[in-house]
Amino acid sequence: MTSLFRTAMGADFDRLQPQLQRRFDVGLTGGMACVGRGVMTQITRGPWWTVPFLQIGRLRNILVPDVGADVPFTIANYPYLDPYGRETVTFVREYRVRGRRRRFDATMVAGHDGIVDYLGTHQHLAVDLDVSAEPDGSLLLRSGAQRFYEGPVAFRFPMLFSGRATLRERFDETDGRFHVDLRVDNDRFGYLFSATEGPLRASGCRHPTPRLI
Repeated sequence: MTSLFRTAMGADFDRLQPQLQRRFDVGLTGGMACVGRGVMTQITRGPWWTVPFLQIGRLRNILVPDVGADVPFTIANYPYLDPYGRETVTFVREYRVRGRRRRFDATMVAGHDGIVDYLGTHQHLAVDLDVSAEPDGSLLLRSGAQRFYEGPVAFRFPMLFSGRATLRERFDETDGRFHVDLRVDNDRFGYLFSATEGPLRASGCRHPTPRLI
């Protein structure tokens, strides 16, 4: 069994910058987990009418409605087997924005055509992810179709009420840190939210207890 990202990306995984390969090779077979600590350089959002989208997302730890600069955060990547026997990796971010604690919860598993990301506290929203390597060795992630699950209720979530995310992560050999750019847009209403993470130090990639730096 290979790691989640290596399985989803195939040969493309080997095109990632070596430090990104190490960071995204977290999995049960390698016995690796990873915890990083960094600074969110900037968090911005769209016009006032985007706030309802963000506030609804905040209730389930899916979106962050706040704005700010130099926001400290941590990210935790832990692999485990879920109740269905699938290898699962957490991508949980915790922020401190003007004294308020915010979280973005993501739990990823392998899908038929890539990775499926279950978002939020209850993992009700399943999002298809397309992951690839850029020519410079950075990682590009784009979100696609979304499905909602609540007990017996299941339906394709209308993109009119949600957002599409584009995330790029790179490793800067100059400062020896990871840098992330995230942007979320709505198909009809446009720009909702963006964040720039960096620098992020994630050298606590080990098992069983990663070291926070």
